[in-house]
Amino acid sequence: MKIKNLINKFGIYVILIIIFVFFAICTDSFLSPKNLFNIGRQVSMIGICAVGMTMVLLTGGIDISVGSIIALVGVVCAKLTVEGNIPFYLSAVLAILVGTLCGLIVGFMVMKFDVPPLIATLAMQTIARGLAFILTGGIPVYGLPDSARFVGQGYIAGVPTPLILMVVIFAVGFWLLEKTRFGRHVYAIGGNEEVSRLSGINVPLRKMQIYSLSGLFASIAGIIMLSRINSGQPAVSEGFEMDVITGAVLGGVSVAGGEGRILNVVAGVLVMGILSNGMVLLNLDEYWQWVVKGIVLFVAVAFDNVQKKQGIKG
Repeated sequence: MKIKNLINKFGIYVILIIIFVFFAICTDSFLSPKNLFNIGRQVSMIGICAVGMTMVLLTGGIDISVGSIIALVGVVCAKLTVEGNIPFYLSAVLAILVGTLCGLIVGFMVMKFDVPPLIATLAMQTIARGLAFILTGGIPVYGLPDSARFVGQGYIAGVPTPLILMVVIFAVGFWLLEKTRFGRHVYAIGGNEEVSRLSGINVPLRKMQIYSLSGLFASIAGIIMLSRINSGQPAVSEGFEMDVITGAVLGGVSVAGGEGRILNVVAGVLVMGILSNGMVLLNLDEYWQWVVKGIVLFVAVAFDNVQKKQGIKG
């Protein structure tokens, strides 16, 4: 039993080390500073979204709208900056508010009308993606100022800016979940929503806050994506939510809710980032990359369910 508990707590770190060593041996450029920085930028967007996804999963919900929100936020920010002549960082704040509103609407639909989270976020996924294409006519928005590149391409003390932002967001997520009443309520709702309601927790308010935070973090990732590609692309980040969900589940967050720790999610996110980067370096066909990621998600969820049945999680 102790061995199983150790696997549960530290297995993801062992997997992380194995994958890291494997790609370091199999590819000549994996350990180059340029590639490691590239991994940091790629991982940052998955990680930032994974903080919000972790909160959603802990309540027994799911959010598959994050990829579309990233696209919508990038398009809105680009349009405001290029065509509205609004300073980039003000446009970024306004666009982030739009993405947060998307999350708030999802939370409202889930709590007010009892729409299942999967359906509510699927609807928002479709709406946000559609709005991104409507606003652009399907044509990317170019012409961003040079200052816009700092968020996604810049460095602070030699460290990529997106990586620093991810660390800050993870620190905020850790504080919220581990040190505040909000966090205790999140775990309680995931453990037993009805008992939480009877004990005085305002479940509707908490869920609306959680989905709003998921929208907020996806929006921040959207600004990073916009800055990285230096244009507002309505088709960007399609399927991105799968990497986010897989990273969170690999990190030990139960899809049934109530169990999981944000620190382990960091390792899960790194596994997904290194796996994606390594497969590209190995020139693995993009379609096979989808297959591999799907298998990883299958294995992660199956492992979680096995642990649930054996009653060793927690």
